[in-house]
Amino acid sequence: MAHCFGDFRRFRFNFPQRIAAAFLALFLAQGLWLILRQPLSAHEQQYIHCGRVSWTGATADQVCNVLGDGRLDKLLAGFSFTNNATLAQLLLRLPFLAAGCLLGGGLWWVTRRLFGDLGGYTALALYCFSPAILTASTMPNPEILSALGLYGGVYTAIGVAHAMQGPRRKWRPRIVLLTLSFAIAASAHLVALALTLLLALGFMLWVAEGRRKPVAPVLAAATCGALVLRWVAAGFSWECFRPSPFSFTISREPFQQFFFLRSMLGLSLAMVVALALYARFRRSRYFGNTTPLLCALICLVLTLWINGAAGAPWLWAVPFLLTFLAGVFADAYESARPRLALAVGAGLVLAQLAVCAASIF
Repeated sequence: MAHCFGDFRRFRFNFPQRIAAAFLALFLAQGLWLILRQPLSAHEQQYIHCGRVSWTGATADQVCNVLGDGRLDKLLAGFSFTNNATLAQLLLRLPFLAAGCLLGGGLWWVTRRLFGDLGGYTALALYCFSPAILTASTMPNPEILSALGLYGGVYTAIGVAHAMQGPRRKWRPRIVLLTLSFAIAASAHLVALALTLLLALGFMLWVAEGRRKPVAPVLAAATCGALVLRWVAAGFSWECFRPSPFSFTISREPFQQFFFLRSMLGLSLAMVVALALYARFRRSRYFGNTTPLLCALICLVLTLWINGAAGAPWLWAVPFLLTFLAGVFADAYESARPRLALAVGAGLVLAQLAVCAASIF
């Protein structure tokens, strides 16, 4: 798995990469459609205000505090300095659409390396036609950034753990990427950083068998670097380390909204099929499939418990759910009945495509 984030000089834009680029181009086109057809809301006007406050170094007011403890989302929103409504929409929302595209590219990179082309296509197609992801990628919010930092941080940490079996010179680029992933999570939500760190620690200790001694120093260095970058993004203000208040109360509403809304029909059906296959076939129950399932379950448990400005962990779970789906369906594609598995996978993608089209047009 270390080569998931390996030498980018070996990258080739061949047929699989073109297919992935086509899916991401469709995602980008849908995002631009949503960006240009929706006027700025009062919530987005608050983001523009807080972004300008962040760039000028002024003390955050009550409006900014209501938006949570994220720093990166407010800084990105501060770029929209214009009186032109259309240009303001683009400047405000495009950075978040770029984050959504980066997350989709990272999802495909990981799933293809782990599970092959068909597994990668399945995950990326469901991602690109997910109304929840499109919504989060076309408005200012810290959740898409948290999902990007969390997903990138976990899989980069696993890559670092694998690299520890080799020479130290191969550690450095991965540790830099790990620090950047932690920084994105930290600059979006301190809760997301804490979760990323805990998951990374657990998986690195599991993977780096016989080389566990460097795990703690590597994670400490990445975490310190991430917190420094958050501090810099906050204009060297120590207030950035004071998270927004939240409460732990059990609520099923976010969980129900995610899994039982019509807009998540394809993904919900795919999860039911994938869980059935995972329980039925022993070959699917291995580290590559179990890791994203555990991460998704932890995020969904947080969805049930966390209320307030600490974030929306159900969105953080989506990339891990799609990685799990990719692994299980890739196993099914190589089973004794591959045509049936391919038909089911294609049908689920088409169902999600139809739901997505009905949601945005």
